[in-house]
Amino acid sequence: MAQTSKASSTLPGPLRCFVGAIVAGVIAYALYNMTGAIAHSFAAKPVHNDSYIVQRITAAVRTLVIGMSALGTGVFGLASVGLLGLGIQVLIQRLRGQSV
Repeated sequence: MAQTSKASSTLPGPLRCFVGAIVAGVIAYALYNMTGAIAHSFAAKPVHNDSYIVQRITAAVRTLVIGMSALGTGVFGLASVGLLGLGIQVLIQRLRGQSV
């Protein structure tokens, strides 16, 4: 049991952090492009209904779809920045010879 607690407290290597940051960044960029495409598609196709309820529900659903896509973009973007920072921190600690 002592080995598991010690293994869980060690940091990953800088290469692993940088690869994770690149992967998260690529996913964030793809979601960013998808969010723009969804917004453009919604803007190009207005609602063709005079019902107040239909217009409100359509606006709510469109807002929800774009918001969820933007949320995913933000989460993966922040994860990418965090992993990049962690990789730099681990690299500096290893270069200084500090035990992690």
